[in-house]
Amino acid sequence: MNGPNNMQQTPLPSGRFTGRSEFQALVRDALMRAAAEDWPSLVISDADFEDWPLGERAVVQALEDWAGSGKRLTMLACHYDDVVRLHARFVRWRVQWDHVVDCFVSPDVDALNMPSVLLSPTWALHRVDPERCVCVAGHEPERRVLLAETLREWQHSKSSPGFPSTTLGL
Repeated sequence: MNGPNNMQQTPLPSGRFTGRSEFQALVRDALMRAAAEDWPSLVISDADFEDWPLGERAVVQALEDWAGSGKRLTMLACHYDDVVRLHARFVRWRVQWDHVVDCFVSPDVDALNMPSVLLSPTWALHRVDPERCVCVAGHEPERRVLLAETLREWQHSKSSPGFPSTTLGL
């Protein structure tokens, strides 16, 4: 295993959560779990990722520990301006791991309609009310399947590739 093993004893939480700090803690814990349990894929979706802790040293380290051969991180957003502005460590990590990251953009969508989700093979976090940071999390297969279908629909019919790792041409 690549990452820390100490999180394996306690399952990721299930239930309803409220507040920005609680949401950020859930994201941190999930990304550390991704590294510890060697999850093959992650999908993260948000209008702008402004509230996400993507630029934190611990989060980038968890992604570094997670990334590797056969891994896939898919990102969906209305725009990535806030990612570039607020999460410099993540942007540097994304450049290094471009081969495992697929980014999609939906610039013409109302930000309130964009799903705010972290989806893994075993757990899902859905911010049902991004303005108030109300989240629902759980391991239920039905929840994960529904969110996966929703995110696939967004990826394939409501977005296009975006947020290149570099702006340099060939």
